[in-house]
Amino acid sequence: MRIAIYDDGKLGLVQDGMVHDVSAALAVLPQGDKPWLASPGDLLIRHLDALKPAITAALPGSAAKPVAEARFLSPVQHPSKIIGVPVNYHEHVVEAESDVATFSDRFRGSIEQQGFFLKAVSALVGPGEGITLRFPDRRNDHEMELGVVIGRTASNIGVDEALSVIAGYAIALDMVVRGPEDRSLRKSGDSYAVLGPWLVTADEVADPQALDFFLNVNGEARQASNTGRMIMSIAEQIAYASRFYTLHPGDIIMTGTCEGVGPVVPGDTIACGITGIADMTVAIHPAYADKRVLK
Repeated sequence: MRIAIYDDGKLGLVQDGMVHDVSAALAVLPQGDKPWLASPGDLLIRHLDALKPAITAALPGSAAKPVAEARFLSPVQHPSKIIGVPVNYHEHVVEAESDVATFSDRFRGSIEQQGFFLKAVSALVGPGEGITLRFPDRRNDHEMELGVVIGRTASNIGVDEALSVIAGYAIALDMVVRGPEDRSLRKSGDSYAVLGPWLVTADEVADPQALDFFLNVNGEARQASNTGRMIMSIAEQIAYASRFYTLHPGDIIMTGTCEGVGPVVPGDTIACGITGIADMTVAIHPAYADKRVLK
């Protein structure tokens, strides 16, 4: 299934270039009277097994619109954490080491020596929301990645069982502002974690380590690779992360980027895609121009 959240928060099923409003399926989700005591993670992803047949039942007669006319939000709305994997492609390691002025030399050694990093969950947006640059006077870069969404609670699991806890996959953009600060801070600005345009359930992806992907900016080819070139495999990433913290349904792993990382500025348009997952476009918006106090 290709499950989306779109427009004003409708639940959608994507088929044959159309997104169908299957929001009626949400009736199967539990309605607790003490939401602050709810289990960690995303409610929709936690109950995905019950939701899938309800989506199928809601499909006949549902309203639909072309995918091109929908505004896609993140298919995960409430992850407990967004996990980033650093320099997970050999070519990107070479790229970073050859341009220390841009990428800095603060982070050296293997992935295990550097450790994973976390992005603030408040950074999460869908492609239809776009990216708003936080520091227009500094370099802001795109990093194209496969996003892995966890489907079951897991802790201290082995590599051999790691893939079984995946709910599905999506395109992920791990945006970053360059500078001297810790990478978790520089990657956590509002809208700097893009996920979408929909979740492709794990049963539809035969081998997540054999997916071609690309990213263009304004029609210029920037990034292109295959997930088979990862240094640390997806299964190894999940097992490694689960050693440090419990993974909950809806948690997102951004599995690392390849070479070709580059800057974007307001007015740019990112076009990217992963074979068997989706294509999507994301607009780069002007930076915040004023101070804002939200009521």
